Amino acid sequence: MVLSRRGSGSITLASGQTLALHHRTQDEEDLPHATKKTMADHLRKYESIFTLTPQRMRMIVEAFKETLELGLEKPKQVVPMIPTYVFGFPTGKEAGDYLAVDLGGTNLRVCLVSVQGEGKFEITQTKYRLTEEQKHDDGQNLFDFCAECLKTFVDTNLAEEEGGLNLKPGETLPLGFTVSSRSFKGDLTPTEVIHAGQFSYPCTQEKIDHGVLIRWTKGFGAPNTEGRDVAEMFRKSLAKYELPVTMTALINDTTGTLIASHYVNPKTKIACIFGTGCNAAYMEHVKDIPKIKDLGIDGSAEMAINCEWGAFDSFEHEHLPRTKYDVIVDESSNKPGEQAFEKLISGRYLGEIMRLVICELIDEGVLFLGQNTYKLESPYVFETAFLSLMESDPTDELLMIIGIFSHFFAVETTLAERQFFRALAMLIGRRAARLSACGIAAIVSKMGYLDEGCLVGADGSLYNKYPGFADRIHEGLVDIFGEKGRGIVTCHAEDGSGVGSAIIAAMTKARKESGLYLDV
Repeated sequence: MVLSRRGSGSITLASGQTLALHHRTQDEEDLPHATKKTMADHLRKYESIFTLTPQRMRMIVEAFKETLELGLEKPKQVVPMIPTYVFGFPTGKEAGDYLAVDLGGTNLRVCLVSVQGEGKFEITQTKYRLTEEQKHDDGQNLFDFCAECLKTFVDTNLAEEEGGLNLKPGETLPLGFTVSSRSFKGDLTPTEVIHAGQFSYPCTQEKIDHGVLIRWTKGFGAPNTEGRDVAEMFRKSLAKYELPVTMTALINDTTGTLIASHYVNPKTKIACIFGTGCNAAYMEHVKDIPKIKDLGIDGSAEMAINCEWGAFDSFEHEHLPRTKYDVIVDESSNKPGEQAFEKLISGRYLGEIMRLVICELIDEGVLFLGQNTYKLESPYVFETAFLSLMESDPTDELLMIIGIFSHFFAVETTLAERQFFRALAMLIGRRAARLSACGIAAIVSKMGYLDEGCLVGADGSLYNKYPGFADRIHEGLVDIFGEKGRGIVTCHAEDGSGVGSAIIAAMTKARKESGLYLDV
């Protein structure tokens, strides 16, 4: 039997059956790859490569700002800065009943939002499961299913005999149709993009109520859809089921988050998603969006911009502090070179970055001496949720970390190893939060929000569930801006795909009834 370099081996029995043998030994003579460095020595090495200094952060902010401005100036840039045709923030006086349909990767969510003004609303919602067959059925059939679910919802919740809506002849309810980015798991850099749940699909959008699908990705493959106006297809399905509904807006959920959060708290000027994917939206002056100057929109007007900032520093890789582990993540992805910012900060990748560090130390004979570590060798088996659990482990013996490695990877850990893992998780998580702060700071700097301060509505699994993520963003903003950075505060965002979609439908209906910018 030959012992492997990771302290495990196998022997073939007479029957032909292979028996795996696992050893744990402290005899470094039998483990030539073992190192006499302490875990603290190794940690100092990783501290140096994962730590972002305030000076480096300020350099990233300046480069980020220039990239945002380039995206506003010219179409088809790496960070596309997509005009949403959502004009200005809500007044707070919006009122009425509005429908919202949110097409996600696993569910279709239908909402009735009663907008009551002054930041108040009530929401009734139902989720409908999407099957794999429906995702690959004919495209029109998919939208027929969406309309059928909407009809079921309307019949159940809005029936007159149940005290529901009593619409006048010819009257319809405005509908906002949302496509969601917060669960985005891909590496796509779109030209003009909208996202839907756990898959993404690029779509050119030149009006708020239209969108031409370029291609399905990430799990959906409904034929007869690509190259067609998906909003028009949905309208056809609405007519088929004779629904008293007018589809008013096709909306990205980050934009919806911005509008919903401002509606509840008017100090909100920016919205961000920090989850499996990442994105931001903010309100821009039309005069500062040169690429739409031909539309004849008053330069003093304001329009929400869907940044799609996960693509910052893609291809050239000039500004972000990529380690060799980040390079491996990028080069082994299905879109090498793209989504560079997202690959450093989103929940999709943080666990994989840590796994690569662990595997390197296993190969060097530092970790898990004498144990079979094959379960750690598959990409993406180490979830970002594990980092979150490690950081929040309250026990002296770090029992949570013992459980993670024994249950999921069948390896035992020493206390020194567990302390190292928690410190490494903190370094990777802190870097993600501080880079996130750079993105926020770029928008704050560009728009001149620093002196007056503002709220940033934030959502997504990293922001909501990763311990200390929000505090580290705030710490990063102070490192970038000094004490004035304390005036930029993140807070939990409002429901963008439900409430935000409904409010945008209300705003769009009012805009078009007033005859303003009817062509967009």
